[in-house]
Amino acid sequence: MRYSTDFPSLEGDVDPAEWQARKDLAACYRLMDRYGMTDMIYNHITAQIPGKPGRLLINLYGLLYKEITASNLVEIDLDGNVLRKQDTDYGINKSGYVIHGCIHRARPDVHCVIHTHTRAGMAVSAMRCGLLPITQTASRFHGHIGYHDFEGPAVDIAEQERLVRDLGPHNAMILRNHGLLVCGASVPQAFNLMYQLEMACRAQVDAMAGGLENVAVPDAQTLERSAHLYQPGTRRPYGELEWHAMLRLLDAVPDGYRHYAS
Repeated sequence: MRYSTDFPSLEGDVDPAEWQARKDLAACYRLMDRYGMTDMIYNHITAQIPGKPGRLLINLYGLLYKEITASNLVEIDLDGNVLRKQDTDYGINKSGYVIHGCIHRARPDVHCVIHTHTRAGMAVSAMRCGLLPITQTASRFHGHIGYHDFEGPAVDIAEQERLVRDLGPHNAMILRNHGLLVCGASVPQAFNLMYQLEMACRAQVDAMAGGLENVAVPDAQTLERSAHLYQPGTRRPYGELEWHAMLRLLDAVPDGYRHYAS
């Protein structure tokens, strides 16, 4: 069986817009690894391919996030059919298109979906109270986050309808007893949203270690104003400005951005 991680470059073999999308998505995978938001070979990030409606890029199931490159990403349709991948015995994770495909289909404004099983994300997903707006970071999600009840591993196509329903118009959702999910109009925006949601969960777990009775929650008016200031179109698209700094961060390490763009 062929489980090599040495793949030829697709640069020049796909159009420039797709190549840029591949580089951005590969960068997102590497950043998720850099910031400790991975779970071995599990989880997935998808991005739409520009100019190819209903076509997504996703990771090979078996590679670590730090092994993802622009060239080893797989092209699939919304039903999980593999349309293009390198010569390898690695396939894709069914949960990747069960969870992601339905969101991309139902939300044309969404170009990137990220799903995680982080320790803090799973901890908050198991809390009856859900995400508490106890920090400035968490206030971003006040009134702007969905919740989806646990139905077991996401391999049943029938769950897609409920995933879409529970996400609704939001760009973030807690999968109860499971993990976190965000989506965005671009890869940079989705990464920024997941980073902030993860930080909010980590802060909540830390704060609640001293007892819920010791945790202070700002008043409703303050929370509503704070949440509004983070919403799309209010100030700036969060993640776009930060993305350049994130790429510089990856550039600064030997096995960084220029490597995984191959």
